Amino acid sequence: PERSWRHWLTGKPLATAEAPHQTISKKVGLAVFASDALSSTAYATDEILIVLAGAGAAAYAFSIPIAIAIVILLVIVTISYEETMHAYPGGGGAYIVARDNLGEAPAQTAGAALLTDYILTVAVSISSGVAQITSAFPELLPFKVWIALGFIAFMTVVNLRGVKESGLAFAVPTYIFLSLTMITIGVGYYQYFTGNLGMVTGVAPLHEATQGITAFLILRAFSSGCTALTGVEAISNGITAFKQPRSHNAGRTLIWMTAILSTIFFSITFLARQISAVPSEVQTVFSQIGSIVY
Repeated sequence: PERSWRHWLTGKPLATAEAPHQTISKKVGLAVFASDALSSTAYATDEILIVLAGAGAAAYAFSIPIAIAIVILLVIVTISYEETMHAYPGGGGAYIVARDNLGEAPAQTAGAALLTDYILTVAVSISSGVAQITSAFPELLPFKVWIALGFIAFMTVVNLRGVKESGLAFAVPTYIFLSLTMITIGVGYYQYFTGNLGMVTGVAPLHEATQGITAFLILRAFSSGCTALTGVEAISNGITAFKQPRSHNAGRTLIWMTAILSTIFFSITFLARQISAVPSEVQTVFSQIGSIVY
């Protein structure tokens, strides 16, 4: 077909015969399908502390047990999806599994929940990324909405170009994020075990304590912290994008993602507790850890 602005923006149309050549490796698959879940580590701890802040600083002690409970839940979900991948090698998302085993109504409920989840994931993940930027460069704070909208537009265009192209584009920032995060956590642990880890000062908390520590508060914090599980299903949904043997490669990628996600999420929560990090409008918890560590 004649080339148009649409072809320039999203790439040329892909012939059916070319589809097998668009499959991706485990390393690229981790960047494409796991970046959603891995990015949630940047804000999941914040969500726990925001809820616990309602009961004052003493409630922050519950952040580590809550993080452990979420990691256990993540392992259970991972085992479930790893089994599902082998049972549904053509794609084992919640809709397909629910439709085959429970019926159409539960499947549509699961599908509707996922659509809502994906929309919220875009909003929350992009907002979190912009929050990290404005934490480092406070002068950009008044422009955070426009920056977020610009990133959403950019992500949309990159994804429209196809799985393989978006994978190559996302691989670089994903692995830079993982590398810098792991280095920061490693330095933080070193300072903690050598007794040189500092404490956060001068950061205004998001809000004052207005209630006591209750079971409902702990459960709310657990629920909010479960944003760390966001996107775990993506790999199971995208089995067909992996190179052969698809189920095996997708399963290995899922296990990699869970190991990395669990390590980063628990470590950020642990270090946040040790430095007395607080939820704040102007500086994220991870930014506070970076400020103390470096």
